[in-house]
Amino acid sequence: MHILYGVQATGQGHISRARAMAKALREHDVQVSWLFSGRPRDRLFDMQPFGDFMHRRGLTFATQTGSVRYLRTALSNNLPRFLYDAQQLDLSAYDLVVTDYEPLTAWACKWSQRDCIGIGHQYAFGPSAPVDGDTWLSRWIMRNFAPVTRPVGLHWHAYRNNVLPPILDLPNADISEGNYYLVYLPFEDQGTVTRWLQSAPDHRFVQYSGAVSHGEAGNVQRHPASVEAFKRHLAGCRGVICNSGFELISECIHWQKPVLTRPLMGQMEQLSNALSLKQLGHAQVMDSLDTEPLHTWLAAGHRQKHKHYPDVAQALAEWLAQGAISPVHSLSQTLWQQTPSSVALQRHGHRQCSMPNPLTEALTT
Repeated sequence: MHILYGVQATGQGHISRARAMAKALREHDVQVSWLFSGRPRDRLFDMQPFGDFMHRRGLTFATQTGSVRYLRTALSNNLPRFLYDAQQLDLSAYDLVVTDYEPLTAWACKWSQRDCIGIGHQYAFGPSAPVDGDTWLSRWIMRNFAPVTRPVGLHWHAYRNNVLPPILDLPNADISEGNYYLVYLPFEDQGTVTRWLQSAPDHRFVQYSGAVSHGEAGNVQRHPASVEAFKRHLAGCRGVICNSGFELISECIHWQKPVLTRPLMGQMEQLSNALSLKQLGHAQVMDSLDTEPLHTWLAAGHRQKHKHYPDVAQALAEWLAQGAISPVHSLSQTLWQQTPSSVALQRHGHRQCSMPNPLTEALTT
């Protein structure tokens, strides 16, 4: 079986999930061709698991100082090039096409009237999942950015019967509670982040970004992007400060690392993630890089709720290797049975959602 697997490379979380899937798929008799878009090829790093992967420009979102800039997004993307690349993508050699919110593979399938399986966090949103910060534009983008015929969502709770627990890309590591906090805020100005952390001189921070070099800045140790080093620091940290992307926070929940998170303003997915984290009690949420929420969180000494996720990547790899024949809701039910029950929701004055039991919810995929 030959699988085309597209990955949106704008966020590191998509690539992290893809690494876990690449490892799991190697255990099956399948050939996988990987396609990445949304980030310049020379800015991709630690891509060895994907072999001789394909790369296209694709589409991406422009951000500045922690917010999505829609006008800059429209001006920076090359729509004619995207349309050309999608129309030129030959799908005839593939038995299955999968996309992790990668738009070029999704639209190539749509125009070719091919089945397309979407595996990713964005495919978990629907009537029951928490939603915040949505507008007509954000709803239109969510529906049309990478449309698929079979959505397989990933989330921290079984909000719908097509939703699975997170895919984790974590090494075998000794988990400990060190004397430092890990910081990953890629959408912020990194100099501003460093100065913000220096406002708490009694605490040590390890700051990661592709925009910094190795160095010390008082109580802040700065590191350039590196998957292996980052995971090592994650295993040994006392807590994590990050934006509200899905993958890193999933790893924190699994490894019981407390989280202080700031959603990317103007980005419905991250705002909705922040709402879900509040309801599930998995993170402290801040709206801006002010010193007060940082100092309050550090002083509180938060503990992460225990939630151990199963090996979703291996289950999905087996499902794909068998031709993705069985219904998604069966896979969802099996995996959530292996996951501890979610705690009751807390109310925070935002839009609430119902919390269906994944074992009794009507099969409405």
